[in-house]
Amino acid sequence: MVLTRWDRVGIDIPERWRRWFDADVEREGWLRVEEMHDGDTLVIRVELPGVNPDKDIDVTVNDGVLQISARREKRDADKSKNNGYRSEFHYGEFSRNLALPAGVDKSAVTAEYKDGILKVTVPWPAEPEPGSQKVLVERG
Repeated sequence: MVLTRWDRVGIDIPERWRRWFDADVEREGWLRVEEMHDGDTLVIRVELPGVNPDKDIDVTVNDGVLQISARREKRDADKSKNNGYRSEFHYGEFSRNLALPAGVDKSAVTAEYKDGILKVTVPWPAEPEPGSQKVLVERG
């Protein structure tokens, strides 16, 4: 069995355009994430290997948007130890903005870094009761 890439458009388009349509996260400066709604919690996991969480990661909530930024510096010492050098690692500044559900309590958002994964936990806001409510109009 041969696995082929699914082509949702049905036409042959150049790879650089296909990646744009697929929102390819392999491009530089883009963080790869997983989002899971687990009961009353939104869990966001971000791949960030090789960074120092104390100085290289910044997580903020601003106007209903979770902003994650990180930096990975290239080490020149790695190159000098070998006769040849090849790297497919991405270095530099990385960021990702994710819209949060309306009503999120930004002070309750937490983040934890372990084994190259940043885990951000967001308490899911209570949903408003569905339907309509008649409001009594009083005479004054």
